[in-house]
Amino acid sequence: MADKKQLARQFIEAIPHARELGMTLTELGDGSAQIVMPYDEKLIGDPETGVIHGGAVSALMDTCCGAAVMSHPAAPGGTATIDLRIDYMRAATPGQSIVTRATCHHMTRNVAFVRAVAMDDDQDNPVATAVGAFTVERKF
Repeated sequence: MADKKQLARQFIEAIPHARELGMTLTELGDGSAQIVMPYDEKLIGDPETGVIHGGAVSALMDTCCGAAVMSHPAAPGGTATIDLRIDYMRAATPGQSIVTRATCHHMTRNVAFVRAVAMDDDQDNPVATAVGAFTVERKF
């Protein structure tokens, strides 16, 4: 698992948008991942409210889901998004980091299925939830 963790971490750190958005992989387990994106004024979508743009949240959730797939014990390699549905529940609170947790809950020979939730400091009131399907690549 240590090798997969290192590969997943390197993969995420190599993605230009992940670097630009300040994403940090904070947890990686057997089919699960957690990534934090700090609040940054350059990510504001509504200048009047200071709320982070939904596109940044979407990129965070997609990246976290991919990391969860890559860390799954049955995953032989990399992954790519096939489908990702995101339900935005509320605006993230300005000034707070957004944490996304994703779990790869089922894997077939070719497709991995993932669930994710994005939260700010209010852990009982999600910012967004997601369900997705990702490719199961044969090699890294």
